[in-house]
Amino acid sequence: MKKILVPTDFSDHAEYALKVAAQIAKNNNGEIVLLHMLELPGQGSDAIGSGSDIPEIMFFKNKAIEKLESLMDISYLEGISVSEIIQFEKTFEGIINISKKNNVDLIVMGSHGASGFQEMFIGSNTEKVVRSSDIPVLVIKKEEGEFSVEKFVFASDFSEEIKGSFSKVVEFANKFNAHLNLVMINTPNSFKPTDVAKKIMHDFVSSFNVSNFTTHIYNDTNIEKGILNFAKSIDADLIGMSTHGRKGLSHFFNGSISEDLVNHAQRPVVTFKI
Repeated sequence: MKKILVPTDFSDHAEYALKVAAQIAKNNNGEIVLLHMLELPGQGSDAIGSGSDIPEIMFFKNKAIEKLESLMDISYLEGISVSEIIQFEKTFEGIINISKKNNVDLIVMGSHGASGFQEMFIGSNTEKVVRSSDIPVLVIKKEEGEFSVEKFVFASDFSEEIKGSFSKVVEFANKFNAHLNLVMINTPNSFKPTDVAKKIMHDFVSSFNVSNFTTHIYNDTNIEKGILNFAKSIDADLIGMSTHGRKGLSHFFNGSISEDLVNHAQRPVVTFKI
């Protein structure tokens, strides 16, 4: 976690994310890339080529520069190497592109979530980034104060396909000296006897060099509720999930537990792309 990307729209939730990113950067001798996306009315991927007036573009750009400069002077960023980028591009596409170009290790984003019709038809930029990013995404929902991760819940079915992303989970947990609470959620539609579930988890973990962990089996009506209720029951500091990155109709019909958690959880959520 040497290079952390923090997208900002200058909202309170974006600042919550920046404060957390600052703590992570300080603890890992890392740097922060502060990104503001200028998505002008009617723009395509190229703001100038879309017919927007240059004076309008310069007005918004200069305002963004002023706000970024004032952010750079905030006391909690003192002693951290911070660079700033202003990009003319659709927000979630720009975040993905900048993260790749700058070899970012972690994206930290604020989100106030979405619900109802807004969630179904619009989706948040944070949700889109979670769906698309190959880089771990840490989503912050509220003011965290001191950000520490003592209890890290990682929920999964512990199948073969997540082994690649699980190595990133272990690395992330080790950075925080966190205790990994590995949990499999049993639901009426996807039920496994306890001995079967225990064997799956034991066999999965045995192929990794991880020692600071416990395994849990939790029963609930659906997976999302199970994860949220289990995290609440142990007063977890962070929830982790692997995400498939579903898109289009596949996502619409099948849904994505990771994206739903980003919208509904009040605890921080970190996602790892399979």
